[in-house]
Amino acid sequence: MLPAIFRDRLFDDWMRFPNFGDFYDFDKKFYGANNANVMNTDVVEHDDRYAIDIDLPGFGKEDLSLALENGYLTVTAQKNADNEEKNDEGKLIRRERYQGTMQRSFYIGENLTEEDIKARFENGVLSLTVPKKDAPELPEKKTIMIEG
Repeated sequence: MLPAIFRDRLFDDWMRFPNFGDFYDFDKKFYGANNANVMNTDVVEHDDRYAIDIDLPGFGKEDLSLALENGYLTVTAQKNADNEEKNDEGKLIRRERYQGTMQRSFYIGENLTEEDIKARFENGVLSLTVPKKDAPELPEKKTIMIEG
């Protein structure tokens, strides 16, 4: 059993590079294989609403956008790549902070409008409140027999 720090991808980066020394020399603008570890989300169901908390450390409110289309709520977080390699403090040697765009969608139903959804961003956590609305009653499921 491996410690949680290794997750299930312990050897992914090791096997990707021909030389072990190259393991330390990766300068990615996107998370790539580690993309599954971003936008960690908790969804809690209440009697009248869903509470959704999405971890977005390092992002600001201005880096986020929310869109509602065809019943899908889409959360987009974008950090623009700053190609400037030097600032007032000196030359940038290595950049490990995330730069790029990530996106996640949730199906919340077509009965909701953007006015129904409340969003708050505080301490790197985007908190969404999505009310439960009465969905139209779905027709009863009917089974079709297969001959043969």
